[in-house]
Amino acid sequence: MVLYRRRSEKGWLAEISPLGKTSLASIFLATLLLSSCTTRPDTVKAVSEFDINRYKGVWYEIMRLDHSFEHGLTNVTATYGIQKNGTVSVLNQGFDREECRWEQANGTARFLGEKSIASLSVSFFWPFSGGYHVFTLDKNYKYALVSGPSLDYLWILGRKPEIKKDVKDKLISKARASGFLVDKLIQVDHSEIPCKPKS
Repeated sequence: MVLYRRRSEKGWLAEISPLGKTSLASIFLATLLLSSCTTRPDTVKAVSEFDINRYKGVWYEIMRLDHSFEHGLTNVTATYGIQKNGTVSVLNQGFDREECRWEQANGTARFLGEKSIASLSVSFFWPFSGGYHVFTLDKNYKYALVSGPSLDYLWILGRKPEIKKDVKDKLISKARASGFLVDKLIQVDHSEIPCKPKS
C-alpha cells in the first residue's frame, strides 16, 4: 500500500524541497481522504486474531487499483515496523522509471480498536489519516488483501514480488465479491530497474 506521489504526469504536484520526504502529494492525498477518514467499506470485514508482530516487515505490492499518487510507480513495497510507543511505522517506496528515481514516504499507523483486529488508521501528514483494513490474510502471513477507506482503494500484497496464480485468482474473487472493481486492477512490475537512479 502506497499513499504518496511527488508529482503527477501533468506536473502540477511539484516537489517542495523544505518538506523533504513528505511531499505535496502526501498532503493532497491526506486532504482527499479527510472526508472518508478511517472508515471502511461496508462489505469489508477486517481480519481478527491479527498479529502485528507477524505482519511487520517488507510486503511487495502485487496488484492495485491505481491512483494519481501511485501512477507509474513500479517495484513498490511497504515496510511495517513496531515503534516503542506501540504505533506502527510505515515506509512506502516505489520506482519512477520515467524519472529514474525512487520515491518514498514515511507514515505512522494506529489501530482503530483492538490490536487483534487488522483495522488501522494510517497518517503520512498530521492530522489527516486514512483507513487501512486487512480483510484477507494467509495463515502464514505470506499474502494479504488490503482495503482503504472505500471501494476505490485495494491492494494485493505478498512477501515476494510474485504470488502463485491460483492464490492471486482467489484474492481477486474475494475482492470482486466484496464489490471492488477488480477489472481495473493493475499488475505491479517488479522487474530489474533499467537505469541508474538519480541521487
